[in-house]
Amino acid sequence: MGIEQHEYDEPFGLNLVQGSFQYITIALQWNELEGGSDQMSAESSELLRSLHALSGPFPPWDIHHLPKRPGELFLDWLQVAIKANVKEPHAMTISTVDQDGYPDARVLILKNVIDEAFYFASSSESRKGRQLEDNPHVALTFYWPALGRQVRIRGTAADMGNEAGADDFRKRSAGARAVAMTGRQSQELESEEVLDSSIEAQKERIQREPDMVTPHWRLYAVNAREVEFWQGDSGRKHTRIRYELHDGQWKQHRLWP
Repeated sequence: MGIEQHEYDEPFGLNLVQGSFQYITIALQWNELEGGSDQMSAESSELLRSLHALSGPFPPWDIHHLPKRPGELFLDWLQVAIKANVKEPHAMTISTVDQDGYPDARVLILKNVIDEAFYFASSSESRKGRQLEDNPHVALTFYWPALGRQVRIRGTAADMGNEAGADDFRKRSAGARAVAMTGRQSQELESEEVLDSSIEAQKERIQREPDMVTPHWRLYAVNAREVEFWQGDSGRKHTRIRYELHDGQWKQHRLWP
C-alpha cells in the first residue's frame, strides 16, 4: 500500500516590502509614545474573532466501519482530499525537539506511505536533520480546512540508508537538487549574491555530472505508534478516533471532542 508524491521546488516564504517595515516602525513608535498597546491588542482580538472557522459543510464519516489499520484510513482520507481539490493535500507539519527540549516545526511534503510508515526527505545537515539524529521522536500533522479534517501522527523517524536517499535525490528537479547541494540549509545567509552564485555553481556541476548526489540527503520513514483522525464539526462536537499500537496490534479509541 503506497502513494508517491512530489516535493516543492521552492520554499514558501513571506516577503515584507519596505512599506511594511515602515508601518511596523510607526506602529511601535505610536505604542511607545501614546500607550496604544491595549487598543492594538483589542483590535487584533476583534479581527481574529471576526474570522470564521469550521463553517462546513463537511463530508460524512462513518466511524462504525473503520479499517483495522490507520494507514488504510489515512490513504482513504488523502484520496478524498485530492478529489475535493484541496491544495497541496500532501503538505504536512513535522515537529521535532532540540537538545534543550524546545519544539520545532516546519512544513514538508509527504513522499510515500507504506502501511503505517510515512516518508519524507531532508538534509541531515539541516536543523531538523541534526535534531532527528539527537532525538528521532517526531509528530506529523495534516490539516485540510475545506474538509474540516486533521490527522495527527506520533512516531519515530528512521534513516532509510544511502541508496534510498540517493534515489529520492535523483527524482528531485535540477533546481531543487542544486539548492540542496549547496549544503548550507538553515545557516545564516550573507547576501543574495552569495546564494545565487552558489546555486548557479551547483547547477553547472549537475550538468557535468547528472547522476551526482549529496550524501547528506536522506529519506526518513516515520514509523507511527499513534495516529489520530479528527473530523471537525461546526457546533464543535468534533469526532475523534485514535489508533494506538500495542504489542504489534492496532487498537481504536473514540475520544471526547
